[in-house]
Amino acid sequence: MSLLQAILLGIIQGLTEFLPVSSSGHLVIFQNIFHINTDGGMLFDIMLHLGTLVAVITVYRRDIKKMLIETIKIGIDIVKNIKTWIYNRKFDEALRYKRIIHNNYRKFVVLILVSTIPTAIIGYTAKSLVEAAGKTLIVPGVCLLITGVLLLVSEISEEGHKIPKDVSYSSGFFIGIAQGLATLPGLSRSGTTIAACLLGGFDRRFAVKYSFIMSIPAILGAAVLELKDVGKEAVSGSLVFNCVIGAAVAAVAGYICIKLMLKIVKNKKLKGFAFYCFAIGTVAIIAHFVI
Repeated sequence: MSLLQAILLGIIQGLTEFLPVSSSGHLVIFQNIFHINTDGGMLFDIMLHLGTLVAVITVYRRDIKKMLIETIKIGIDIVKNIKTWIYNRKFDEALRYKRIIHNNYRKFVVLILVSTIPTAIIGYTAKSLVEAAGKTLIVPGVCLLITGVLLLVSEISEEGHKIPKDVSYSSGFFIGIAQGLATLPGLSRSGTTIAACLLGGFDRRFAVKYSFIMSIPAILGAAVLELKDVGKEAVSGSLVFNCVIGAAVAAVAGYICIKLMLKIVKNKKLKGFAFYCFAIGTVAIIAHFVI
């Protein structure tokens, strides 16, 4: 893999990770059509995703900081409640317990945890299936068509106004399932989860925020699972350099696209991406039978 190829794939990753057109699908299509060999493919893939992770953290740093603080406070309150329970049992008292979920950020934290559970289960159990799907053009092609349908459906959905305090945990679990299924190449993670949020009645701005912040544990979890396989690959100094450059390019492109997606979803401009997915998906399917 040359430096130019690393930059190209970094741009594709950064653009397509947050725009609802599937980063994995585009990477598979480009690598299959142009026969790009990423050498240490697993390491390069991890670095690209970490680059986009940096973009999410940068854009939503204030929200993430508040969520981390509330997570610590939740832990402290749980410990206090355990102590209260022990005291009440020991001395036959009825001291009140602290209310754990009492603001939007605490509810947001728990919702993200609930969403992460099905994503982790699906991602872990379907890992070999996803890897096999990435070796052909037919799967990303069909999944891109499905992504287009989801975007069109979400575009005509009723305007929602839900923020964390209004969202049920069952909705969070359903969105987590959607994210887990989106590990298939061509099924856009952002497109699928944003569509699920909009269909669930989320406020449009919150739907984007939920989708992107929810990606943080998913990306970290996938990176941890893939790290064990990196040692099996031959890693050279030039590969490491290309990985770092690719990740940096993905981070910059990703940052720009997150800002862009906030405007796109707010202004109901997903239809164009739906037709784009239809076009690229059709090209991939045709290429599968021609190449």
